[in-house]
Parts: sequence; structure tokens; C-alpha cells
Amino acid sequence: MQSWVIGNWKKNPATLTEVNELTSAIKSKFLQKQSSQDFDSTCYPQLMVAPSTIHLVMASQSLEDTNILVGCQDISAKSATIGAYTGDSSAQQMLNAGGSWTLVGHSERRSYHRETEDTLITKMRFAFEQGLGVVFCIGETIEAYDLGKTIPVLEEQLQILKSLPNLNEFFAKIIIAYEPVWSIGTGKVPSIEEVEKVHQAIKQYVTGINASLADAPILYGGSVNADNADQFAASKWVDGALVGGASLDADKFLSIADSFYQGKQQLNG
Repeated sequence: MQSWVIGNWKKNPATLTEVNELTSAIKSKFLQKQSSQDFDSTCYPQLMVAPSTIHLVMASQSLEDTNILVGCQDISAKSATIGAYTGDSSAQQMLNAGGSWTLVGHSERRSYHRETEDTLITKMRFAFEQGLGVVFCIGETIEAYDLGKTIPVLEEQLQILKSLPNLNEFFAKIIIAYEPVWSIGTGKVPSIEEVEKVHQAIKQYVTGINASLADAPILYGGSVNADNADQFAASKWVDGALVGGASLDADKFLSIADSFYQGKQQLNG
């Protein structure tokens, strides 16, 4: 299975100039790696960046002649196409602007925007209808973690997959990203043993929902950086990383990708 390294830029950077500089740096450094004689495309992770909506077109145009994908951070739950929904951007519009995937269920959307299960189900359905893949984010709070309820909380969040019609048709369009809420942007990181235990439980649970999800990539996110990525990359249970702050630096972002490249090379033996 190919690994993934996805950069969630959140509400960064501030200007179009900075977006152009960042995408240009990522593109240049990645193409340089690709041109190396010993580059193995079968082991190098699939790269993707998720800029804010206003920067989506520029990022997709900048990266269009590479195999680096561009995703969006959100889509409207009001309509899959067009309509009188001021401030919303639909799955159709995101696809047309160059997006190929969308994040759904990120803890910041759940918390700051009070997104419900019904909202997440609708967004996923709209994404699939329009041809977008979904990076479905799940994670527990520090309170749940301290009480030893991580896995029950995640299974409850994953239950919404049961509500999606014809799920077996879209199995190749689903990535699951496990991000402990207490680890996002805090510098606190669970041990690799904890992460592996959670990823095994996630795989078992989603496979029970639908056998077609057995091969769905399961990424880890939460304070992933160039210094700790190698421990996750060395695990057969971690299929990549959803990266926050470190994805705003081309060198750090590609260093994380290199860690998964080397890790998967070793695992493939």
C-alpha cells in the first residue's frame, strides 16, 4: 500500500505571494528528488497539500505538472453544486478549482463550527457524488484519553461510515486520519505503541463495517514533524501522516515524506 503525506495548511499562509513561494519550493525540491537515479516511485509517499479555499486555485495551478495532489479543507453541507448559500463553497466548485480530496471531520471543524454527525455524513456524500476523495479525521480529547476511552470514542466517530450509501463503491476514495485532539499543535505526541494499538483497532473496526475498507490508508496526525516522523514511518500500521505546521516549510514537509519513503523501503525489504 502506498503511504500518504498530506499537509493541512489551515488558515496559512497570509498572502498569495507566500503560497506561490511555498508551492514552488515544494515542487522544486520534489522534482529534484524524482530526478535522482535511485528514486523509487513505488515507495515514495503520495504527497498532497490542502490550502485555504482562497488559495486553492493558485496551489493547484502551481503543482499541476507534478503528481502532488491538492485538496481542500472543507466543503459545503448545504449543496453539492450551487445555490444561495453565502460564504459556502461546494464540492463541485472545489473540484473545478483543482481540488481532488477534501478533509471532513477535523477536530477544529467539529469544535469551532459544531459540526454534527449528520453534517459530516452529508459532506462525505456530496464529496463522493462530485468525485472528491475524503480524508476523514477522527480523534479523542485529553479527557477521553485519560479515562482510557480512546478506542470507544473513535469507534463512535467511525460509525457514520455505516450511514453512507454504496460505501463499497468509494473505498478507494477514503483515507482515515487519526489525530488525537490533545496532540494537535501542542507538541504532545502519543507513543508509537499507543498509535499502533489505535491504528490496529481502527482497521479492525472499519473492516467490520465494510470489507472494502480493509485497505483504506490510516494516517497519523498531531504534532508530526521532521524529528519524530521516522518512528511513525517505521511502523507497518501507519500509512502516512497528516501534517500541520511542519507542512508550511518545504524542507520540513519533504523531510517527513523522506522518512516514510525510507520507512516503507525497509518494510518492503
